Amino acid sequence: MPAAARPAGPTIRTDNGTVRGQVAGGVESWKGIPFAAPPVGPLRWRAPQPAAKWTGVRDATQYSPDCMQKPFPSDAAPLGTTPAEDCLYANVWRPAGAKSKLPVLVWIYGGGFVNGGASPPTYAGANMAKKGIVFVSFNYRVGRFGTFALPQLTAQNADGGRLGNYGIMDQIAALRWVKRNIAAFGGDPANITISGESAGGISVHALVTSPEAKGLFNKAVVMSGGDAKAFTGNTLADVETIGGNFARTKGIDPAAPDALQRLRALSADDVLDGLNMAQMTGRPGAPPTNSGPFVDGKVVVDVRKAYEQDRFARMPMMIGATSADIGGKSGFMIAGGREASAMIADKGVPVWEYRFSYVAGSVGKSGAQHATDIPFFFDNVSVKYGAQTTAKDEAVGAAMSTYLANFVKHGDPNGGTMAQWPRYTRANDTLADFATSGTVVVQRDPWGSEIDRLSQALAAANASGRYTTLTTPIGELLDNPATRTVLARRVPAFLKNPQLNMARGTTLYGLQAYLPAQFTDALLAAIDRDLASVPVKK
Repeated sequence: MPAAARPAGPTIRTDNGTVRGQVAGGVESWKGIPFAAPPVGPLRWRAPQPAAKWTGVRDATQYSPDCMQKPFPSDAAPLGTTPAEDCLYANVWRPAGAKSKLPVLVWIYGGGFVNGGASPPTYAGANMAKKGIVFVSFNYRVGRFGTFALPQLTAQNADGGRLGNYGIMDQIAALRWVKRNIAAFGGDPANITISGESAGGISVHALVTSPEAKGLFNKAVVMSGGDAKAFTGNTLADVETIGGNFARTKGIDPAAPDALQRLRALSADDVLDGLNMAQMTGRPGAPPTNSGPFVDGKVVVDVRKAYEQDRFARMPMMIGATSADIGGKSGFMIAGGREASAMIADKGVPVWEYRFSYVAGSVGKSGAQHATDIPFFFDNVSVKYGAQTTAKDEAVGAAMSTYLANFVKHGDPNGGTMAQWPRYTRANDTLADFATSGTVVVQRDPWGSEIDRLSQALAAANASGRYTTLTTPIGELLDNPATRTVLARRVPAFLKNPQLNMARGTTLYGLQAYLPAQFTDALLAAIDRDLASVPVKK
């Protein structure tokens, strides 16, 4: 259409300049709004810096590039853009013409801290905006762009002790932007909920406990975010070593005076170096060249200790996982999420626990896999499944998104004629199961006793000091010739799977949720008997 014939989009004045969005289906949206300066050149591996101001009206009708990454072919939410290093932008949706202080939901994507972005269609906020809220999404740096350290960076200390965890810093910068600007979009800066799935859920735990994020939000939703123990591994010194390992792969001596300068001069593709969720564990036998977020004591603290010691932002929380989530019933997502709910509820904080068991009619498999709850929570079921969407799919999406909208508005998912969903306590162990039948079943966790038994078995396996199918990562079994021989004898076809490297970080028991017919209880028991005779490498 000629420019003069286009309908004028809605304009909003942000603290950096005016943006023009678009309106469709009763929803106004603005995309690609900068919340920080492009983290390129000398700003690579720096805390996010203030975005530049602009004059005139900036077009805000298209997503910005997602942050630099190698797209993951099996991603449940494929990216809608070509990734780039210049990526720190936010997106906003609201009901058309909204003027009052509406509650705000801010979305944080997952992707193992190496993949993910705000552009996938199933992450769009239009349908949630129709429920009377303002929906915000944003990008944050992932992979080596999001977590990186080097002694030279530590020595420079250009950002006052904020080192290494640049992706989490981006999340905090985005939340600060929301706090400053959301009133201009009709949102209430005193009523902000953050929600994240997988790495995004882990990030929610990090933000609830981070001193840097204090006061930026009022409620939190953790979707498949694990057991609140995610940041207890590497130290800054460890990540500096990992950064040095990466430098050497590019022919750069990490101790050289110009090492940082040369690393910043690398192209984004060279820094990426093929990293994604399929390659995040690195090359077998090679030293690691990538780290996820780590405890730095300033931006990211020890989440578990912070909860246990009451050093966190006390606020209503929703916590849950899918029924066939990563690691199975005893794993990091299901049992871990249940334990996180209990730990936080023990502190007197309102917690609502959920399980998503529903499988869309077109999927044709049992068990709700990791991340399959997202389109239902955002009422984007038809966006995800298109013409194959069933009436039952839509009904589950309507129920889940209504519970979420109620929580965003009032800090409680209950309301109207929905099934009453009580707060979780360790004693009542009650959750809302978005069940395979397509109904909401509020009940005492039917897996509770089994999860408790598995947790005891897990503790016993850890205490045994032996290789086990319950505790030993598959990557460790593959890298040891003696344990690999056991796998070759018991599961030869599994060793030929082209996606084998993707499973290196989980356990054989964890795979049972995905491949129950292949990894039966009897087979795992037989493998455990064989592994018991293999001396453990020290």
